[in-house]
Amino acid sequence: MIEPGAQGVVITVKAVPGASRDQVVGQLGGALKIKVAAPPEAGKANKAICKLIAAALGVAVGDVSVVSGHTQPHKRIEVVGVTPEHARRRLAPA
Repeated sequence: MIEPGAQGVVITVKAVPGASRDQVVGQLGGALKIKVAAPPEAGKANKAICKLIAAALGVAVGDVSVVSGHTQPHKRIEVVGVTPEHARRRLAPA
């Protein structure tokens, strides 16, 4: 789910767009389940996911990007400047 990346971490995400609110739900299988209110059109859900992860990890939105799965529910999100331990600690209570 959270693994070391070239400049930080890569997080495997199961995205659920069109939810009633933005929320990091928790672990689902080998992915972090994230619900966002944004619709899955024109990259709106991807932007909402990046914004939610940035807020949860305490980094700038520009440090978070979708590296694969842009149009799929299963995505890989890269976060620059974060250690795997920090990411696990900040996302574990979710």
